[in-house]
Amino acid sequence: MSVRDPNGGHAEAADRSVTAAGAVVAEGDVPLAGCAALVTGASSGIGAATALSLARQGAAVAVVARRTGRLEELAAVIRDRGGSCSVLTADLGDAVQARRAIEEAVDCFARLDVLVNNAGYVAMGTIEGGDPAEWERMMDLNFSAVLHLSQAALPHLLRAAANGPRGIADLVNVSSVGGRVVRRNNGVYSATKHAVGAFSEALRQEVTGRGIRVGLIEPGMTVTEMSTGPGSAAARGMPQNAWLQAEDIARAITFVITQPPHVAINEIMVRPTAQER
Repeated sequence: MSVRDPNGGHAEAADRSVTAAGAVVAEGDVPLAGCAALVTGASSGIGAATALSLARQGAAVAVVARRTGRLEELAAVIRDRGGSCSVLTADLGDAVQARRAIEEAVDCFARLDVLVNNAGYVAMGTIEGGDPAEWERMMDLNFSAVLHLSQAALPHLLRAAANGPRGIADLVNVSSVGGRVVRRNNGVYSATKHAVGAFSEALRQEVTGRGIRVGLIEPGMTVTEMSTGPGSAAARGMPQNAWLQAEDIARAITFVITQPPHVAINEIMVRPTAQER
């Protein structure tokens, strides 16, 4: 999900966690050393926090979103801490640009071991009074982009699983609790996230025997640009100080990716303690 500025929201909090851990890690503490990862929707929020987390684990990271300036700021943070980061600009709701982003990421590092499909968009509203253009944007970015990015990445991930330093590759799709729990005024968004869940399981069955782990992350209410507007969780009586932060979700994503090769975490739902549904 495209969320807050790395200079002013939860990506800043993720930056602090990297600083607190220190820029230098011991040789044995970098499970993604020699690996390359692409994180979508990385201009802020969950995507930015995930890029920081994976870089801290030793991965070379490519980040992609529409907001180049924010990506450059994130890349500077990663590089300042001794990591490698390449910036790609694309509107992933466009199939051609989505597929090109995979090839550009591979061009950067000559490999791709990890894909995190995080970019997303939400427009609240009734179905009766909804804007079809908003529906199309949600379908394009939340679901169609996942299809195109995943298919384009598969040959590279299969190669990494066969010949890479870990003997495994990872594809992680960021969905939502909305992909399991349908609420009024959130119908189309929930439909796109249900689709991501079904696609993820079908793809998992297709490729798990060839060394690609497919994981699904379903965040509950998280402080992001998409979720902090009027009519969101606050209207359901849940104060923002009880919500998750981006680095909470980044930890879950990193947990999935850094498991030993024989362990596949296929699905994680992460809710704030105070969230009932």
